[in-house]
Amino acid sequence: MKKLMIVLAAAAAILGCGETDDGSKKLVVGFDADFPPYGYKEGNEYKGFDLDLARAVCEKKGWTFVANPINWDSKDMELNSGSIDCIWNGFTMQGRENGYTFSSAYVDNSQVVMVKVGSPIRTLADLAGKIVGVQTDTPVQKALSKGGDKESLGSAFKSLVVMPNYNQAVQELDMGGVDAVALDVGVAKKKMSDLPGKFEMLDEIVMTETYGIGFKKGNTALRDEVEAALREVAAEGTMAKLAEKYGIEPASLLLK
Repeated sequence: MKKLMIVLAAAAAILGCGETDDGSKKLVVGFDADFPPYGYKEGNEYKGFDLDLARAVCEKKGWTFVANPINWDSKDMELNSGSIDCIWNGFTMQGRENGYTFSSAYVDNSQVVMVKVGSPIRTLADLAGKIVGVQTDTPVQKALSKGGDKESLGSAFKSLVVMPNYNQAVQELDMGGVDAVALDVGVAKKKMSDLPGKFEMLDEIVMTETYGIGFKKGNTALRDEVEAALREVAAEGTMAKLAEKYGIEPASLLLK
């Protein structure tokens, strides 16, 4: 019996979807609470495009949704330990393919550069000799760093300043601590909407990428369940409605 219980516990860990106290299934979603419009805290509520999508998937499956804000640097530890079932928060797939079992891409997202209104920086070439901020452990940080796909661009900066989250990066931009911030287009648009007249984006993009839901490597069972429900949610039009609610371009949605 003891061996059977160990086997069953191991199987549950592989599936990755735990249970609440009343025995119903729950989906624990790990996310960065400083990443609007995909996941963030407003007052005492966690909200965002991805969190609302996850809620819709859980409703479809009859699961309990649990939002678990995490330190972005600790996301792999949280996932591999079973503290969270997935990472669902504007999670870029490119460069991470070997570290996770991903859902299909559901949002096409670009990396852009945001500057203060009136800045003399108008093109990517104008970033030469400037201080540029990025969030830690993001694809754009890796791309602009030594050995990255955009190393030639990043090497022209005076410095690339890596910060814990985009809120801090944008605060530094506002205060003049950095000259520009490289970030996701959705986050940039949210910041410009929240602080009208302060920031603007360059017309050129740094790179394109896609978002997926990241599961523990090998956890195809839970991935398949979640993705099937997500496709239903998209087909019903819920994804498009949430995109409109959070200011995400409808054309960027890859599941419809």
